Amino acid sequence: MKKILFEIPGEPVAQGRPRAGKTRRGKTVLYDPVKSKNFKQFVRLVAAKYAPKELITGPIKLHVDVYRPTPKRLQTKPKQALINSGELRPTVKPDVDNYVKGVKDGLNKVIWQDDSQVVDLTVRKFYSLSPKVVVCIKY
Repeated sequence: MKKILFEIPGEPVAQGRPRAGKTRRGKTVLYDPVKSKNFKQFVRLVAAKYAPKELITGPIKLHVDVYRPTPKRLQTKPKQALINSGELRPTVKPDVDNYVKGVKDGLNKVIWQDDSQVVDLTVRKFYSLSPKVVVCIKY
C-alpha cells in the first residue's frame, strides 16, 4: 500500500455554506464563500508538491488531523499539559466533516480523480499553538 503524507500550514478553514447570487440575466447561481474557495486553492497548491505522477484511480483511505488555534483562555500551563496529552480537545463548531469537505474538494484532480474514491475516512480535531491540517492518503 502506498502512502502520501503532507501538512497544510495555517489555520484550517471549514467548508462554508454555498452562497446564492444572480447573473445579469437574472439566473440564480450558487458559489463557494471566498474563504472556502481560497482554502481549497491553497490545499491544491500544497498537495501538488506531493502528487503522484498519475492521478489515483482506486480506493483510498484518508486520514485528516485538524489542528485548530488554541484559544487564549486555554494557553495556561495546566491546560497546555491537557492539550498535549490529548485529554482536552475542541468540541466547538465547526464540525470535523466541514473541515474535511474543503480538503477533499481541494485534492480532486490533484491527487485523485474524485473524492468519491475515499472509502475509509478518519478525521480528528486538536488544539495547537501552530494551526495546520495533516493529511495522510493510503492507496
